Amino acid sequence: MNSFLTEQQQREFVNRGFSRRNFGRLAAMIGGAAAMPFFNEPALAQLSRVDNVPPDSVFINSNENPLGPCPEAREAAHKMVEQGGRYLFGQTDRVTKLLQEQEQLKNGYVRVHPGSSGPLHQAVLAFTSPTRPFVTGDPGYEAGGRAARFIGAQAINVPLTKSYAHDVKAMAAASPTAGLIYICNPNNPTGTLTPRADIDWLIENKPKGSIVMIDEAYTHIAGDMFTTDLVRADKDVIILRTFSKIYGMAGLRAGAAFARPDLQDKISGYSQTMMPVTGMAAAAASLESKNLIATRRKMIADVRENVFGFFEKKNFKYVPSVSNCFMVDVGRPGNDVVQALRREKVIVGRVWSAWPNHVRVTVGLPEEMEKFKVAFAKVMA
Repeated sequence: MNSFLTEQQQREFVNRGFSRRNFGRLAAMIGGAAAMPFFNEPALAQLSRVDNVPPDSVFINSNENPLGPCPEAREAAHKMVEQGGRYLFGQTDRVTKLLQEQEQLKNGYVRVHPGSSGPLHQAVLAFTSPTRPFVTGDPGYEAGGRAARFIGAQAINVPLTKSYAHDVKAMAAASPTAGLIYICNPNNPTGTLTPRADIDWLIENKPKGSIVMIDEAYTHIAGDMFTTDLVRADKDVIILRTFSKIYGMAGLRAGAAFARPDLQDKISGYSQTMMPVTGMAAAAASLESKNLIATRRKMIADVRENVFGFFEKKNFKYVPSVSNCFMVDVGRPGNDVVQALRREKVIVGRVWSAWPNHVRVTVGLPEEMEKFKVAFAKVMA
């Protein structure tokens, strides 16, 4: 397996504290991070997936957007199928240019990926090692930590604050040699926000040489602040965006990373991926769609707040999310409730070990959440 690493890569990894025993897994990450079956985005979604369930079940388990791509994106992807026999690299250039213009970023600061899992894994390869840990919130999105442990780097989980924000001071103090500090904002699975002031503090007080990665997969839904200005200011920051959530393109695969060109080069050094032209056509059409974000944000919020009203009426405890998922405290082992809901043909998300009595639920369509409320009341009774 070592032969899949160039001599330059082998020297670099040894200099960063890896032993030659790590080379096989490092090569596996470089050669197929998007297909690795134990920590990537589809695999984590599979943790919430079940087979052999009735097709009329309610699937509110994987933070998908049941609205799907907007009409303009569907039409653009359909038309692109006719040209699918060609590489059409210009479609990726089009998405890159649109993001540069909308985010007011210079050339080289935007790079497009098939979703946001790829650049997350590549950043783990680029910036963590046995001596440079990966630091994340707990509970939080697990992909980065799993990737770090797989290659032999330490992953440090830092509990959230009492207000369900990332504890940035504890994260900064977690390791004086932290390589990558990851903040998903709003957080997955809690759907809660970390204040911008806390993020600014972390940028200025992080360990020397560490990189802060801000995953903004759900920020459109929250309607809160984006942090692209930190990239414009050339801070040690990488921002992830995806078209899987507000744009409803989880299956079409499109995303992007915003960062200084030198950070982009370090990430891209571990992967060269051809983008799907249908996904690029749909992504460009989504970016050009008028009022799409505001309309969908309100639709998701209205359904979410309706469910929260139900919780309050029934005295169920929940975490006040601003995203398209939330955590509900079921007061007993969460997996028991997951299985009980499954028998009612309502499929909800997985349980985090940090919060074993909580279950994650995705915000679905109004009619889906009505079925959830009936089933949840029955199970909790």
